Amino acid sequence: MNLKIAVLAGDGIGPEISEQGVNVLTAVAEKFGHNVSYKSALCGAAAIDAVGDPFPEETFLTCQEADAVLFSAVGDPKFDNNPSATVRPEQGLLAMRKKLGLFANIRPVQTFDCLIHKSPLKDELVRGADFICIRELTGGMYFGEKHEGDDMAYDTNCYTRPEVERILKVGYEYALRRRRHLTVVDKANVLASSRLWRKVAQEMAPLYPDVTTDFMYVDNASMRMIQEPRFFDVMVTENTFGDILTDEGSCISGSMGLLPSASTGTGTPVFEPIHGSWPQAKGLNIANPLAQILSVAMLLEYFNLSTEGALVREAVDASLQANVRTPEIQVADGARYGTKEVGEWIVDYIRKH
Repeated sequence: MNLKIAVLAGDGIGPEISEQGVNVLTAVAEKFGHNVSYKSALCGAAAIDAVGDPFPEETFLTCQEADAVLFSAVGDPKFDNNPSATVRPEQGLLAMRKKLGLFANIRPVQTFDCLIHKSPLKDELVRGADFICIRELTGGMYFGEKHEGDDMAYDTNCYTRPEVERILKVGYEYALRRRRHLTVVDKANVLASSRLWRKVAQEMAPLYPDVTTDFMYVDNASMRMIQEPRFFDVMVTENTFGDILTDEGSCISGSMGLLPSASTGTGTPVFEPIHGSWPQAKGLNIANPLAQILSVAMLLEYFNLSTEGALVREAVDASLQANVRTPEIQVADGARYGTKEVGEWIVDYIRKH
């Protein structure tokens, strides 16, 4: 297979983990006889510094022309600490999603047996947890009408029926491939937009008789994720709720550095770790590259290269079992491995197996 990959390393630790993701994808391509080409492009704070735009037109065209985007992270404290900044790195991420039509964010949450002790939750609660959160990505408050003044500000949480229908369809399709259980998360007791979500979901549920559909208010869902994470199979929700719940879900595995994601829709799909740019760790070779590498596995699986994706996952599991881990998940008195060393170990594993 021939694949053209746009590489958006972004800010902070982004370039360091991006390099490991590219190295892993290259190793897989060489092993299985695929031809992968790469083209790098600016985004986030790096793009603002260079051209004044967090998602320049040139970057958009690079993404459009690619088969997939391997994205890393955006964000920089100089913007976080400046409330008056009119251009922010995160605007580039929102622009990318909107301009590429990426309305569905797929975030798997799973545990690794050898890392259960790293989870802040009890072993008996999290062991075996394995669910997917599907977040609507281009609607809601993040994109609705806004006003910001000294004495009043508002963000409009607007959804249309077609937007809700298409994301629910994605949720049902994933549920059919898994344990056939879909949980629709909303706040229908308070929000009109949520009542539309629930109405549309109730209308669609009979179209998927093999899937059990249930509904849960977002406050209850956030509590249930901690009390009983194994209850969930596929969760689908709107943009703001999904942003919060998926970050909450990351604590189940014990590290945000372990969880990948995919953003799909009508344009070029994007594969990225769920964590941020962690600027404090920039250049220190301590960032966990596994979420980026597992994003490569999701990329391969998106193109039906299931054997290749499985090998990447096997290599990640093997690295964890061998205690080849970055500091935040390393066992006491374990050998020290940095971002680069973990990536090199996984590349070597792929070449040998």
